[in-house]
Amino acid sequence: MGSRAVVLLCRDLAVARSRFGAPGDATGAVWTRTGRPFFGPELTETLLDRLRRAAEGAGLFDELGTGWLLLDAELMPWSAKAEDLLRHQYAAVGAAAHAALPAAIEALEHGARSGLDVADLLARTRSRRENAEAFIAAYRRYCWPTDGIDGVRLAPFQLLATDGAAHQARPHVWHLDVADRLVAADPALVAPTGRVRVDTTDADSMAAATRWWEELTAAGGEGMVVKPAANLTRGRRGLTQPGLKVRGREYLRIIYGPDYTESANLDRLRQRGLGHKRSLASREYALGVEALDRLARGEPVWRIHECVFAVLALESEPVDPRL
Repeated sequence: MGSRAVVLLCRDLAVARSRFGAPGDATGAVWTRTGRPFFGPELTETLLDRLRRAAEGAGLFDELGTGWLLLDAELMPWSAKAEDLLRHQYAAVGAAAHAALPAAIEALEHGARSGLDVADLLARTRSRRENAEAFIAAYRRYCWPTDGIDGVRLAPFQLLATDGAAHQARPHVWHLDVADRLVAADPALVAPTGRVRVDTTDADSMAAATRWWEELTAAGGEGMVVKPAANLTRGRRGLTQPGLKVRGREYLRIIYGPDYTESANLDRLRQRGLGHKRSLASREYALGVEALDRLARGEPVWRIHECVFAVLALESEPVDPRL
């Protein structure tokens, strides 16, 4: 698992300056999902240089007739960007559980030997210790040491736009082919994006996809995103939701807490209202598509910012980010 990243990769400094007004010697950018720089300027340029050579080797600039690429990707490991979050939120919870629960279990076992009726409490506390161990194991899967960009992996899954064209209407197989070509050009930096094609009218196809997901998550994978093969799809009510995250049991332990799998907590989670979240996501997606179209057409920055500021306004509405 990593952090969502959007990568602007320019073929050279002249394109970066003339097309995007990039400052200094910047030949692009690597942004987080909230629009902040992922790394400092020096590390960003090191990453962009490696990725640029991969794109040149794959022939993407020439084939697409563009001086720049805008990629949607996952940047790994999670700890490369979220080290403070890991240390102060997740690791702190794990450390507290390690310190408190064994002592509590020992005290309860002593009480049980003394004849006190603590069987139910002891069972719950033992279960909490098991949950805490699973929680620690879950977040540790997504952390590994890095030195500069050594150890950093980028997993692109969609080419959002190039000069003169936004690519949301191209099928996902086209985007994944672009990603595979970058993997082939620099497998040490660019990680492959796994996928399986599913025919939703075929029970065997759906069962095979379910097994694939179960094996993926059992091996420590975060999960998968279910997408329409055609990518951008319009239904009777407008744009269809572009993707649905289907995360694994143990990854969700990071999101909802060590004890989320207890029956009472699962019952509470199942009662969440998701309508508002879906509505926001749909509106933000439509604005994002429009922003990409305006960017590809070379419209003025203020026209693109109209869409961006509208998304920011929607993001100000209070919604539980864990939904």
